Amino acid sequence: MVSEKKEIALKRLKIRSWRRGTKEMDLILGKFADANLRVLSQSDLEVYDKMLDENDNDLYNWCSKKMDAPEVYRTLLTKIMKN
Repeated sequence: MVSEKKEIALKRLKIRSWRRGTKEMDLILGKFADANLRVLSQSDLEVYDKMLDENDNDLYNWCSKKMDAPEVYRTLLTKIMKN
């Protein structure tokens, strides 16, 4: 992501947010991406990019608090679930 221009990175992250493996995560992450990616810090964008590589079932369980999320994602997941 460092070598990508910001506009290209934001478009890529939006597409990856809306085209997940499950409809639930499409809606959670897609809506968040549309509303918030432009205002996230560079470090938050990097964490978000990394988080998108995670399994949808894990992501859903973290968002629904059925499982504890890895420390690296907790702050960002709190922002996502406030959306």
